[in-house]
Amino acid sequence: MSDDLTEVQAAVVPDGFVINLWQRGFGRTVGPFYSKRDEAANEEVMAFRVEEHHANGMGNCHGGMLMSFADMAWGRVISNQREIGWVTVRLTTDFLSGARMGEWIEGSSQIIAEQDDVFTVRGRIWCGERTLITGTGVFKGIRSIQRKPGEREARGGA
Repeated sequence: MSDDLTEVQAAVVPDGFVINLWQRGFGRTVGPFYSKRDEAANEEVMAFRVEEHHANGMGNCHGGMLMSFADMAWGRVISNQREIGWVTVRLTTDFLSGARMGEWIEGSSQIIAEQDDVFTVRGRIWCGERTLITGTGVFKGIRSIQRKPGEREARGGA
């Protein structure tokens, strides 16, 4: 579970990243996930370390995990920049490289179009200098999630 970290998981988190304490659902099951915010630019990078429960039969990160991570990391820009909850309409990805056990994976996106609560984003998933996935996502805004001042910090950067 995402809040039951081993000593190894906790020790390998790069500076500036905080854990996202998912309380329920899919994110709690496949985590732990981390994020690093640049408040001035209103941007965020999400991340995770490839662990055993993310692996395929060859000991690499499962493509489904990378795609699930892309979905969360790319849609999150809508929550952060528009304070709107969302659901995924379409996710188009190009797999360019794989990820190995223990690697630190990061992802982010930018909104490139917006009309009638439908957002199109362009995103990237990477490991160090190596791009793993590029693509676009279409997300439907479904509800406001306006936060009170200080609420984001109180939730551990989630």
